[in-house]
Amino acid sequence: MVTINVRRLDEDVVERLKRRAALNNRSLEGEARHILQCAADDDMAAKRAAFRETMDRLRPLTEGRKQTPAEVLIREDRDRGHRDDY
Repeated sequence: MVTINVRRLDEDVVERLKRRAALNNRSLEGEARHILQCAADDDMAAKRAAFRETMDRLRPLTEGRKQTPAEVLIREDRDRGHRDDY
C-alpha cells in the first residue's frame, strides 16, 4: 500500500467530504479512498460509453413526443404537498 498526502485542501472541501463520509458510514479517509478508487477505475470509462450508447439508441424513440419540463413536474409535486418527503 502507498500513502498519499494531499496538501492545501480547502477546509470547505474537507467539511463536505466529512458530511459525505458520514452519509456513507465511512471515515473521512475511507471516503477519500473510495472516491479515488472510483476515479481510477478503468471500468468507469466502459460504463460511460455503454450509457452513451444506450442513450443514443433511446433518443430516437422519444423524438417528437411532448416533453414536460422538469420545473413543471417539480412545481406540481410541491403544490401537492410532497415537498417534505425529500
